[in-house]
Amino acid sequence: MSSNSGIQIPSRLPLLCTHDGVLLPGSTMRISVDTARNMQLVKSRLLKGTSLKSTIIGVIPNTRDPEHDSDELPSLHSIGTAGLAVQVVGSNWPKPHYTLLITGLCRFRVTQLLRERPFPVAEVEQLDKLEQYTEGGQADGELGELSQRFYQAAVQLVGMLDMSVPVVAKLRRLLDSLPRETLPDVLASMIRTSNKEKLQVLDAVDLEERFKKALPLLTRQIEGLKLLQKTRKLRPDDDKRVLAIRKGGVFPGRQFSLDEEVEDEDGDDTAMLEKKVKAAAMPEAALRVCLKELKRLKKMPQSMPEYALTHNYLEMMVELPWSKSTTDCLDIRAARVLLDNDHYAMEKLKRRVLEYLAVRQLKSTLKGPILCFVGPPGVGKTSVGRSIARTLGREFHRIALGGVCDQSDIRGHRRTYVGSMPGRIINGLKTVGVNNPVFLLDEVDKLGKSLQGDPAAALLEVLDPEQNHSFTDHYLNVPFDLSQVLFIATANTTATIPPALLDRMEVLQVPGYTQEEKVEIAHRHLIPHQLEQHGLTPQQLQIPQDTTKDIISKYTREAGVRSLERKIGAICRAVAVKVAEGHKVSRAESPTEQHNKEEDSGIASPPEMPIVIDHIALKDILGPPVFEMEVSERLTLPGVAIGLAWTPMGGEIMFVEASRMEGDGQLTLTGQLGDVMKESAHLAISWLRSNAKTYLLANGSADPLEGTDIHLHFPAGAVTKDGPSAGVTIVTCLASLLSGRLVRSDVAMTGEITLRGLVLPVGGIKDKVLAAHRANLKRVIIPKRNEKDLEEIPAHVRADLDFVFASTLDEVLNAAFDGGFPAASDCPIVNYTVKV
Repeated sequence: MSSNSGIQIPSRLPLLCTHDGVLLPGSTMRISVDTARNMQLVKSRLLKGTSLKSTIIGVIPNTRDPEHDSDELPSLHSIGTAGLAVQVVGSNWPKPHYTLLITGLCRFRVTQLLRERPFPVAEVEQLDKLEQYTEGGQADGELGELSQRFYQAAVQLVGMLDMSVPVVAKLRRLLDSLPRETLPDVLASMIRTSNKEKLQVLDAVDLEERFKKALPLLTRQIEGLKLLQKTRKLRPDDDKRVLAIRKGGVFPGRQFSLDEEVEDEDGDDTAMLEKKVKAAAMPEAALRVCLKELKRLKKMPQSMPEYALTHNYLEMMVELPWSKSTTDCLDIRAARVLLDNDHYAMEKLKRRVLEYLAVRQLKSTLKGPILCFVGPPGVGKTSVGRSIARTLGREFHRIALGGVCDQSDIRGHRRTYVGSMPGRIINGLKTVGVNNPVFLLDEVDKLGKSLQGDPAAALLEVLDPEQNHSFTDHYLNVPFDLSQVLFIATANTTATIPPALLDRMEVLQVPGYTQEEKVEIAHRHLIPHQLEQHGLTPQQLQIPQDTTKDIISKYTREAGVRSLERKIGAICRAVAVKVAEGHKVSRAESPTEQHNKEEDSGIASPPEMPIVIDHIALKDILGPPVFEMEVSERLTLPGVAIGLAWTPMGGEIMFVEASRMEGDGQLTLTGQLGDVMKESAHLAISWLRSNAKTYLLANGSADPLEGTDIHLHFPAGAVTKDGPSAGVTIVTCLASLLSGRLVRSDVAMTGEITLRGLVLPVGGIKDKVLAAHRANLKRVIIPKRNEKDLEEIPAHVRADLDFVFASTLDEVLNAAFDGGFPAASDCPIVNYTVKV
């Protein structure tokens, strides 16, 4: 036996005080550094040092409470471990700190503290003079006996573990390759021991004493494993899966923790999971995958990262409703009553739901339809979906797709990624717990597109009845049957929906409401709801139908009823204040008169019940009317006509204005017009110039634009406008300007034109007609080929309006001007007809 350390450390070392562990020679330990002195040591020595000696520091255990970090240096333990900093990682979260990876080299004793600031530096004496066996030599006496017993105990401990685990096999090889005098430090750092016990091993400078301190710890670990195996009656293949390794695995010089306790719930949880898998009634393919993953899970140490991933995957698989479903309520009469109670009007949507119920009565295996409700905001598309679910007796789940730009939101992430999870479809099924819910895909027209893929393309499989019976989420990687799910999509417009996706859905238009429908909706649903929300009763507040009509016509201009509900809410809040303060809202007195009366009496009058809101109270609460019907005022001069436009918010009326001045025949267009609308304007000018003599527009000259500039303007210049349907309105406006005649103030029109004077059909007729009806117009000119679209318009609206079906511009002009528009008997355009 010889005396040779093989390691020489500097005589002066910077000291790192630790409170979260004891570093032993031959082991590697991660140390978190967040105190001022330790942070300064890292910055000054480890981050700036370039030599090997600059990365050797002294690690001193600190038994002081780490929460009491103060300017005073804590009392230092006399013996520490010289360590080599092999890695330094910094972070600012949750507060600035460093994480050091330090390998223990040898023991040292502090002989003199040289300084305390900015970090402690001490004079040290190296203690480890490790006696090593010469090749083939044996230790003599008690030390040799102790080392042999310790080696045999270590071999016994490792033999109780599962040798198929790579880290266990590596540990077994380490026992044969490491010098036996290093075994007490290495094994003491691996087995479960307290910091106090590790400190006793560190203080054992004498090798024989070190074996005596570490051997009982090793024996205790072995006895604990034996007792655990006996009490749990583990199988031979299972009783060895007890290695709980600190993150990073087993490597030479690395600090481990051999946990003598196997998680009791681990085996129970795996057995419970196996029962759930067998009871989930999965399809054969899914069951086969789950059993395979379960078999892998049983062989996997719980400390492996893949254990948690596999466990979470199996939990997801057993929680999915593979065979759980609800029974549909197929009573058509009850369904009709429920739909009528929940929603007024919307007859087409209700009829489609009742048709589905009727077919389900005749064929129980009917696949769920793919419906798409398209209409302006606030018309009740989302609430109808919820009512349909309640009518059918199904679970309801809403998926908001607005702004989604990652296909993984639909299809999920593959399990190879960290933090992977299923897509929204599978997560929704897990949430509702049945395989035949009603899924509402809200705002499907607002899907985005990015580098992460196209979610609209991912929806193609979901919304295809011929494919969704085997929808495969990337996370599950097994097919799931979506054919029984009733999908309902909502959108404001179909223009932004990809054609392939739109082709898979049955589009049902949900147009805006008429004024009569809004009044009925307000008194059936909105007013009772707002009264309840504001703590009022019908005995305290009443809003007559005339007042509701004033709110609709003068304070809101929308296709839906959201603004109407907000205005009713404002009324309720104002009345609630009066009720709470004890003031009276009089229908015959203004607020000033009420105030004067109260001042005269000196007493606040209690409110008279019920408080009835009339037009005076309405103006006091909501202010002056926002929308005044300005139609007749705007058409007091030639060169103004009213068109009808469609927007995602519903139909609207649109004024077109024209003026003329001296010039050289130029046409100026303003109002943020798109290319199509600009072309319509040029088309209208060309048609009028070519037919100027026919309609007496030339005034003796061959060209009505000779020496004249035309300025065509579309008010609301901040709003972008485009589309072909303004063609007839532009022609009528210019004809009025050039002839000096006024267009009828109660006429609105829409239609596309051709260079030959034909009027072509356009879309959005119902929304446009409703807009004209809201504006109190009496005559609407539409293309002849759009006559069929009037069937969708409520009967009372059709009765209030005079429809003119035009196939040529001659018919448009005759209907737009009182007494018709002058035309020569030989006008060729009159002979043009359109066969429908």
